[in-house]
Amino acid sequence: MSFFYIFTLIQILIIIIFLLISVAYATLLERKVLAIIQRRKGPNVVGVFGLTQPLADGFKLFVKEPVLPSNANKFLFLLAPIISFFISMLTWGVIPFDKTAMLSDINLGLLYLLSVSSLGIYGIILSGWASNSKYAFLGALRSTAQMISYELPIGFTIINVVMCCGSLNLNSIVYAQRYCWYFIPLFVPFVIFFIAGLAETNRHPFDLPEAESELVSGYNVEYSGMTFALFSLAEYSNILLMCFLCSILFFGGWLSPFSALSFIPGSFWLGLKVTSFFCLFVYVRATLPRYRYDQLMFLGWKSLLPIALAYLIFTVTVLYIFNIYPC
Repeated sequence: MSFFYIFTLIQILIIIIFLLISVAYATLLERKVLAIIQRRKGPNVVGVFGLTQPLADGFKLFVKEPVLPSNANKFLFLLAPIISFFISMLTWGVIPFDKTAMLSDINLGLLYLLSVSSLGIYGIILSGWASNSKYAFLGALRSTAQMISYELPIGFTIINVVMCCGSLNLNSIVYAQRYCWYFIPLFVPFVIFFIAGLAETNRHPFDLPEAESELVSGYNVEYSGMTFALFSLAEYSNILLMCFLCSILFFGGWLSPFSALSFIPGSFWLGLKVTSFFCLFVYVRATLPRYRYDQLMFLGWKSLLPIALAYLIFTVTVLYIFNIYPC
């Protein structure tokens, strides 16, 4: 038993280290892609082609003096970024990186992801309230309302996948796409999932909590040093999680797009798909203007939610008429 626990602990450490490195270099990739779109050079001074720029940024935040507002609730102020970071790490326990490369292959993996990821709201609302700042509090309220609003369309689109697959296990969902990736029959839910994923992670054009002209960076405006870094790590971890879910739920996960190339490890194909989705996140940031808050809520409640619900009814109807419910 002790060997089992040690082996599990080693697996957890490998996933955390891999995730931290991925988040660090995701910021570099984002800056490079933005630079290409805007015809700039991007980071190119620190290290060869700027490859050690994320390490320099991390070290800068690590040695930077943390500032605690005098009127803040200091315990909750320090607890909030820890909660956000811890919750963002918990979600990766059920992600299949390959056929057998996952920490826990549970039957309710998708339900676990939805339930755990929704807890991240507590870190955001606590950070705004504990800061004792009106700007931070308004940013936290905005972000919380936004995340709750767009969890509903995400939930309805995921039910489409579950209905077609017949399982909440992420590996089973991947295996069910051996002959046809779900983005073909479920293209509309995929588009809704991607748009809602942008809003769920507070990404452009839905980054209203970080509207600099109004709220001065939103709920994390009072944070600095490593406390700010924890929020940043949690944010980019959630972005990568959304990219992984897009790949797993709609694009076959670690499955190869070409049968002739099935000898290539599945983790390579999954990494390629995730990188493509992350670049799409960055492209959207560089292209689209920011929504107003009333437009954001209108899109979520009066556009995406009714369409997602209607397509779910359509999916159930088609499965019932043709009697093709999964076993």
